[in-house]
Amino acid sequence: MIKPHKEIRLDEKLFLRFKAGDQGAFRYLFDSYYEMLVGFCKQFVYDADKAQSLAQDAFVSLWMKRDKIKTLAGVKSFLYTSAKCSCIDLLRHSKVVNRYKDAELYRLEKEMNLEVLKSLDFDSLVYSEMEGQVQRAIANLPERSREVFLLKREGNKKNREIAEELNISVKAVEANMARAIKGLKHALSYFVGLLLFLFSV
Repeated sequence: MIKPHKEIRLDEKLFLRFKAGDQGAFRYLFDSYYEMLVGFCKQFVYDADKAQSLAQDAFVSLWMKRDKIKTLAGVKSFLYTSAKCSCIDLLRHSKVVNRYKDAELYRLEKEMNLEVLKSLDFDSLVYSEMEGQVQRAIANLPERSREVFLLKREGNKKNREIAEELNISVKAVEANMARAIKGLKHALSYFVGLLLFLFSV
């Protein structure tokens, strides 16, 4: 879990300076978030040097794409999301990943998604509400679409494996998965951004 950290005082003036290319403002952001970001990465790559490298890469990306950051809160969101993606990419492509089964990698990815939400001070009551609505929306899906969705997302099975288990074609699996995603997006329109984040392919 991410440990509590000292209060970080940021304001719009600092953000605007950062957006304008002020390296002093960028340095302040780096000093404010670097240790937390390294700690986040270290939970999943179990290597201090790699964690530091991934955190540094996230800051390089932040600087290069600063024109795309629209709000002050977006700085922290960008850093943690970028670091999460880099951790997953490293686990998938490094030699170490060969020691992980697909299910283990999927579990780590879900943990990272939750840690990112927590790092962004996401309101726990809102998250609980969202989680409850997600479960209700899944329960209300057509039976076949629900089966396919759960086998894909919770069982972490490939389309061909699902097709064999349910005795249907791969195209039928794809169609039911698309129907499930469409149904969930409609039922959870209020939370659609976070839904895509948590259930990203």
